[in-house]
Amino acid sequence: IVQFRRAFPLATLTCWKLKGVADIISTVEFNQTGELLATGDKGGRVVIFQREPECNNEPYCQGEYNVYSTFQSHEPEFDYLKSLEIEEKINKIRWLPQQNAAHFLLSTNDKTIKLWKVSERDKRPEGYNLKDEEGRLKDVSTVTSLQVPVLKPMDLMVEVSPRRVFANAHTYHVNSISVNSDCETYMSADDLRINLWHLAITDRSFNIVDIKPANMEELTEVITAAEFHPHHCHLFVYSSSKGTLRLCDMRAAALCDKHAKLFEEPEDPSNRSFFSEIISSISDVKFSHSGRYLLTRDYLTVKVWDLNMENKPMETYQVHDYLRSKLCSLYENDCIFDKFECAWNGSDSVIMTGAYNNFFRMFDRNTKRDVTLEASRESSKPRAVLKPRRVCAGGKRRKDDISVDSLDFTKKILHTAWHPAENIIAIAATNNLYIFQDKVNSEMH
Repeated sequence: IVQFRRAFPLATLTCWKLKGVADIISTVEFNQTGELLATGDKGGRVVIFQREPECNNEPYCQGEYNVYSTFQSHEPEFDYLKSLEIEEKINKIRWLPQQNAAHFLLSTNDKTIKLWKVSERDKRPEGYNLKDEEGRLKDVSTVTSLQVPVLKPMDLMVEVSPRRVFANAHTYHVNSISVNSDCETYMSADDLRINLWHLAITDRSFNIVDIKPANMEELTEVITAAEFHPHHCHLFVYSSSKGTLRLCDMRAAALCDKHAKLFEEPEDPSNRSFFSEIISSISDVKFSHSGRYLLTRDYLTVKVWDLNMENKPMETYQVHDYLRSKLCSLYENDCIFDKFECAWNGSDSVIMTGAYNNFFRMFDRNTKRDVTLEASRESSKPRAVLKPRRVCAGGKRRKDDISVDSLDFTKKILHTAWHPAENIIAIAATNNLYIFQDKVNSEMH
């Protein structure tokens, strides 16, 4: 990996705007190798992109991503018992570690999780004894000799088939799914409960967290995100709307209502306001690849926590602190409830998260430098270099500065993903998918 010390941060990225992703993108996820990238949208569709092979004879050809397969994952449903519509929007996609030539992924809407198999077929069988070329059964009396069927080459076909449907386990909306490192189980979390599933069993799951009070009027917090530890199959973490993180150990008890560790930052009484509880709600939590740290995103900040230090985060980065004076208007237009995601780079040295006006932020943990970049039509030309952007909160404005009052809050980057090994990022901006790649790699030759 080319460290961002050379040209921090991503000022030399190449970008592609990939068209054809229908509707508003609701989730983005690389697989474990980074060769495949899946997106889900509000229409219940999943689009998979595949990275093309790099061109050895062209120094600036760096393996672009093109559409590999598209399929309808979920359809709109209706809960007749509760008279509720269940929308088809894909909330989360998670890839399973690859075990053979096929790929498997989990996708979920508000209620139902599905396991999909993605496989390739470039050969077809020919020469059946009891079937003709069109697949119809022959009259047995006409078969006078036996032949051995053979496999003949054919045009590559990508087949996507549903393998499992995990349903009827969540009363509330599913906000997270996470595959365990044992590659046999996964968990799904809704507002009040977390369930543990076996990938081969669809008719039952085990409830491992339940924070629903006996009297719903006493409800004070909800679960906002959950994730398994990348290496230890017994550990998982979940975040809450109160800004707390709970690390749980499944070896301690079957029901993990009692956490092993509680990560919480004491609130500064001088900063207390009407919006304090809303903006402290954690919208996303991610383990680092090493498993040593936790990355969380609330409305205004992104924080890095050390698993060995529970009383405060070891690093806090301001994403858009200039919005602190705008919280009242953001509350009125409901933007204050937007759920931004966050991501680590492959070496856990840089973190990324989204913002408004199609801006996204990157923070180098080593140098403490940060940058604001924009995913826009102007930067979507192939190999266009991204220019850092700056928001002016007041005082003197530079030539290219953007005023806080001119920010477009309808353009927001909620979903981002980082290639697990290379400096390639995927940014979802409403119904556009932008893929940016570090140009330093090609400049070093």
